[in-house]
Amino acid sequence: MGTVGTGAEETAGERRQLINVAYRLLGSVTEAEDAVQAAYARWYGLPRSRREEILSPGAWLTTVTSRICLDLLGSVRARRERYAGAWLPEPLPDRTEWDQAGGADPTGSADPADQIVLDESVGMAFLVVLETMTPAERVAFVLHEVFRYPYAEVAGILGRTPAACKQLAASARRRASVARPPVTATGQAHVVRRVKEAWESKDITALVGLLNPAAVMTADGGGMVGTVLRPVEGGARIAQYMVAIADKAPGLELLERSVNGVPGLVAQRAGAVVTVASFDVLDGRVARIWAVRNPEKLRPWGGRAVR
Repeated sequence: MGTVGTGAEETAGERRQLINVAYRLLGSVTEAEDAVQAAYARWYGLPRSRREEILSPGAWLTTVTSRICLDLLGSVRARRERYAGAWLPEPLPDRTEWDQAGGADPTGSADPADQIVLDESVGMAFLVVLETMTPAERVAFVLHEVFRYPYAEVAGILGRTPAACKQLAASARRRASVARPPVTATGQAHVVRRVKEAWESKDITALVGLLNPAAVMTADGGGMVGTVLRPVEGGARIAQYMVAIADKAPGLELLERSVNGVPGLVAQRAGAVVTVASFDVLDGRVARIWAVRNPEKLRPWGGRAVR
């Protein structure tokens, strides 16, 4: 491979891939963007002669971004332990659901959330499992299993042998095995629609029937808005809680929208998104609900099509 140039156009094209890697490693759009920005700052901080020696700027940027994420994972784990209530990954909207009445072009957006490919590796259930991994396991697993980087390259990022990285990925794979593949989009959408209808009509009996008896609901308010600080366990308790929310929040509008590439619900009041809910459906019933209410995590949902 020949020597490449150092112009912005030759590294700008890597940004999408880097954002995708960083979001899966960190579970946060904001932190992913910061990590990618830091990697680019290091790239442009190199002497021009050094940049000209690098045969693959993309590989260099991926390595640096991954190392930055690895360092961040150690510190964010400590921060998340002090987080007010449960911490959940930032939910992602589907850019095709934008409100284009104003002529916005979703394909040309500079919003990092819109650069992320929505596939199974960003499903909320999968991201929640990634949070249980050690930083090294997560990096090894995401880079090898999701992005197909060879263990030799992963080893260079983690500073370990390829054999050690293979062991890390195997350990992470065992953890990830609990994250079931999502049901079909049609099946998921049908269940979510029925939950929406039962919730809107405040039908506790119907909600209980749609929820697995052992269902768990986790909410993330970040200490900025009111919400339960601990998971609500049991279908009956969740149904009662959902109806109580409906009673206390008149004017709340529920909309069926894609959340991390899977059918979910968006709640808005006076046109502003206040909650984004993801669902894990098992055998036709909801087994898990993840409700993100932290306003800082809902920034990517500003200006979206919610009609």
